[in-house]
Amino acid sequence: MKGMGMMPANRRKPMSEINVVPYIDVMLVLLIIFMVTAPMLVQGVKVDLPETTSEPIQSDKNVESIVVSVDSNGAYFMDVGDESSDPMSLGDIRERISKILSQRTDREVLVRGDEHVEYGTVVRLMSQLQAAGATNVGLITEAQTNDE
Repeated sequence: MKGMGMMPANRRKPMSEINVVPYIDVMLVLLIIFMVTAPMLVQGVKVDLPETTSEPIQSDKNVESIVVSVDSNGAYFMDVGDESSDPMSLGDIRERISKILSQRTDREVLVRGDEHVEYGTVVRLMSQLQAAGATNVGLITEAQTNDE
């Protein structure tokens, strides 16, 4: 009875589902890569922060801070949110800070000064920040360890 228009019993129905297991594997690998690399992106400039025993100051978590770093060679860098910069001059930092603060005056400016940089280098930076209109300037330090 093969020729009477009946389908053979051993024919398989085509599979119409997509196997998502390989996609999940790829997504988990990407998640792990992002989790490992994200902490490395936080600090763009290598700075040895001075240690202190002072209490940390609580800041407004809703307002994004502007971080200006001074490395051990006296070069200036500026981080705004996720955007970090190449070495900048004091004049460039003053211009960018004043532009940013003209849009949002409630932003705080934090200074990350290397402990080996000359005191005058950080003072000149703070003077330029004041001239740019920064009224809320803080210094970033590390908690003092018991090794000393």
